[in-house]
Amino acid sequence: MLRVLAVVCFGISAVTALPADSIIRKRDDGLRYQYVQDADGSPHLVDLWGTAKDLSEAARYNPTTENIYHLFTRANPSVSQPLLHGNVNLLANSNFDPNKKTVILVHGWRTNVTGLLGSVMIPALLQGGDVNVIGLDWSAGASTINYITAMANTAASGAGVAAFISWLSSATGASLGSYHIIGHSLGGQQVGIIGRNLGGQLPYITSLDPTLAGWITNPDSFDSTDALYTEVIHTNAGVMGLLLPAGDVDFYPNGGVVMTGCSGNYCSHDRGIYYMAESVVSGGFTGRECSTHVTAISGECDLPGAIQMGGWEAKTGVSGIYRVDTNAYPPFSQG
Repeated sequence: MLRVLAVVCFGISAVTALPADSIIRKRDDGLRYQYVQDADGSPHLVDLWGTAKDLSEAARYNPTTENIYHLFTRANPSVSQPLLHGNVNLLANSNFDPNKKTVILVHGWRTNVTGLLGSVMIPALLQGGDVNVIGLDWSAGASTINYITAMANTAASGAGVAAFISWLSSATGASLGSYHIIGHSLGGQQVGIIGRNLGGQLPYITSLDPTLAGWITNPDSFDSTDALYTEVIHTNAGVMGLLLPAGDVDFYPNGGVVMTGCSGNYCSHDRGIYYMAESVVSGGFTGRECSTHVTAISGECDLPGAIQMGGWEAKTGVSGIYRVDTNAYPPFSQG
């Protein structure tokens, strides 16, 4: 964490000597300007070449003080108990139980804890298990219309969340092995950064269609080593989400590009949230092993392996690429 802060401080001091429009970073090798959809499905033409001004704007975001962690349990399933990093009074008066599994949800760009990820996953998780659910609200860093700044804030927030988990565990005695982190879109990239800052020792990270634009050659992009078991569910691969495998296990439902029952990219990009929610309530979603992501997309999967997509338990020690075929409408699982 200190290393991250040192790098950030050096970057801030360095860019103050540069003109605000100086190009200091080029993300990926493709087009400089690309369309990226926000959480409401609105397309924005974004510049993937970062300037000194972008970094200066990102430096104003402080995840330690601005991230809010909303705790939900079966004792308070609909009204959260906000937690703040370092505030022992809020923690002591909350329903957090260190003896139970803790699931942390990480939303994406230009949304917050009340967005689709939280509204779908929180009730599903509490229905499926007696757990602590923490909905991270990092909208102070995610709400900016400047996509490059939001990307920088994704990394800063990831380090901040890792520090919060370390503090929470120290303050309550909760084991690092009790955490499961789930993120969608830009949050699907952030969950990897969180795990990396914890030395890859979290037991289970799920990334739901992690964002593609600006992350193909990004060193902060999701990686299989970010946790003891990492799982990626690709639902709009190559369009809004990463195309190539990135986890220990990568699922390509319905081929991973266009979801059955969806007519557009926005619907497909979000559909993994519903699959994950259904998996923690009723299970299902048996994946067929594929030799490559290409055969997963085409449906030509003939390897003998089969595992369940999503769910409560990490499939530690398992790796590979799997295809899952779903129904067009709930229940999505075909078993």
